Amino acid sequence: MKQPLQTIQEALSESKIEFEELDKTSLLVSVPGEKKLYTNVIFKVSDKTLSVNAFVIRRPDQNTEKVYEWLLRHNANMYLLSYATNELGDIYLVGRLPVELVTRDEIDRILGAIHEYCDSSFNTLLELGFADAIRREWAWRISRGESVANLEAFKHLRS
Repeated sequence: MKQPLQTIQEALSESKIEFEELDKTSLLVSVPGEKKLYTNVIFKVSDKTLSVNAFVIRRPDQNTEKVYEWLLRHNANMYLLSYATNELGDIYLVGRLPVELVTRDEIDRILGAIHEYCDSSFNTLLELGFADAIRREWAWRISRGESVANLEAFKHLRS
């Protein structure tokens, strides 16, 4: 039987997704997106489970309760992964899978879920948790003649 980490590496290579080996049990993976340019993910294999940990956004500056409420509502409809927070309040997608279920197809589904959940929620979570910071950034860039291209999704927040 193939080792789970080898199966993950093959699935990542097949999907042309960048990764690096952190140690004999862990990979750091960079899942590309559109709204969120990429999502850093750690795949960690133990004797019994594959753990998946994907960074979504840092701790919200504002509306923390609304952000967490949004996350909890969405957890109910998600495949294998759930939104969670760490001790700092940063938001992650986390999941566990028995190692005997680690296949190329399953890794592909997990990667697709990470892409979908991070990319589709990114602007919503930024707007809910960082609207004031986005407004300040927009004003600062305009005042300096800087590009606002990557803020276009938030033009409705402009003062």
